[in-house]
Amino acid sequence: MDKDLASMQEARALARQAEIAQQQLKRFSQDKLDAIVHTISLAFLDHAEELGKMACQETGFGNLADKTEKNRFAAQRVWAAVENMQVVGVLRENPAEKLWEIGVPVGVIAAIVPSTNPTSTVCYKAMIALKAGCAIVFSPHPSAAQCTQAAVDIVAQAAQGAGCPQGAIACLSAPTVAATNELMRCPAVRLILATGGPGMVKAAYSSGKPAIGVGAGNGPAYIHRSADIGKAVRDIIWSKTFDNGTICASEQSIIVEQEIWQAVRQEATRQGAHFLSAQEAAQVAKVLFRPDGRMNPQVVGRSAKAIAELSGFPVSENVRVLIARETEAGPTRPYAREKLCPVLAYFVEKDENAVLRKAVEVLTLEGAGHSFMMHARDEAVIRRFAMEIPVSRFLVNTPGALGGIGATTNLFPALTLGCGAVGGSSSSNNIGPMDLVNIRRVAWGVRDTAPSPQPAYGHPEVSEAMINALAAEIMKKLR
Repeated sequence: MDKDLASMQEARALARQAEIAQQQLKRFSQDKLDAIVHTISLAFLDHAEELGKMACQETGFGNLADKTEKNRFAAQRVWAAVENMQVVGVLRENPAEKLWEIGVPVGVIAAIVPSTNPTSTVCYKAMIALKAGCAIVFSPHPSAAQCTQAAVDIVAQAAQGAGCPQGAIACLSAPTVAATNELMRCPAVRLILATGGPGMVKAAYSSGKPAIGVGAGNGPAYIHRSADIGKAVRDIIWSKTFDNGTICASEQSIIVEQEIWQAVRQEATRQGAHFLSAQEAAQVAKVLFRPDGRMNPQVVGRSAKAIAELSGFPVSENVRVLIARETEAGPTRPYAREKLCPVLAYFVEKDENAVLRKAVEVLTLEGAGHSFMMHARDEAVIRRFAMEIPVSRFLVNTPGALGGIGATTNLFPALTLGCGAVGGSSSSNNIGPMDLVNIRRVAWGVRDTAPSPQPAYGHPEVSEAMINALAAEIMKKLR
């Protein structure tokens, strides 16, 4: 049997095993599910650094400190968010309305794991799935298969030790495109949770199954003239360098008005930004994307210094991000697109109205529905932009990468960020366990809907008396 056929057969087998486990899980109480999820959290936390190291070594993306931090975030922050959440069983009873709501697990989930977050995504998705009483089968990215498998093994063993049925958490051992497609089509799978590139997300939505996918991130950051410029720049650079830019909510461009563009540039340079010359910008542009428009994996998750060297010029050791001046947004303008590395575009617009138009233009090109960052003290302008910008996460005075996933904001802590209909996604949520249950509503009758008595003859609006009167009138005329 060749590799594709073997991997497809494994996908079917794992889906069937998960379906068997699902029959037990769906009867578990919330307390029992919570015990399993808490055990997963503790076990994953113990291995956070080890798994971070494996992810860095296998993929070459990001850095150990931030990979470890993402693993800890998935273990600790997700558990803290779901610990007291009622997801399955009776959610609400409304005696006044005579209505109950009951959370019912959707069933077996097929989970696509990206190479940029290959271990933290496993912990996060396993925890929200088991919290919702759902079995889950993971499909790793081929370039991160070993670290993802290791993460799944840790999670599955911990869960089984806490009473989770065997087979409820599983992973394709030989990931191929054929195997992933087969997993998504398996009759046992009830929902696809897709985090990955546009092609994989499109395949999930084309599978014929309900799917929750994400769109591209390409969030602009607007530094308004009322902002604390030093803090705004610090937040943007912190976000863009966190794990070398591999979180999709990280900033992709900075937009400023002419009034403050020099002040922002000076502050960014002071904090470790290197503004590219026209020649340097052309050299970096050549390595950012492949001729077919896909991002070059050689730059994904690499440091600014490494990208500069790959592009053919040196930068000093203290350079943290590369910034290129840009004026337009379009498919042939690489700096206006999503760049999963510490590279930013820099737009300078004449006024607030022009900034709004440019932000919408950038997001319309790529990233609609995802995230927008705004640094300002003026609440009126924040409110104005919040009503106009087509995103699901409008983040104010916070780093995009950390704010978008809920680390520095009160958004639900998540590594799958829905983009809503405008972004081609079925949800605009930071995906959590409530997205993985169906709501069964139990409703009592509260109004009398008994039918009115029907007339004995003819049209329901014509009474027998009316017919008799009409007949008498006709007989009178006939005489």
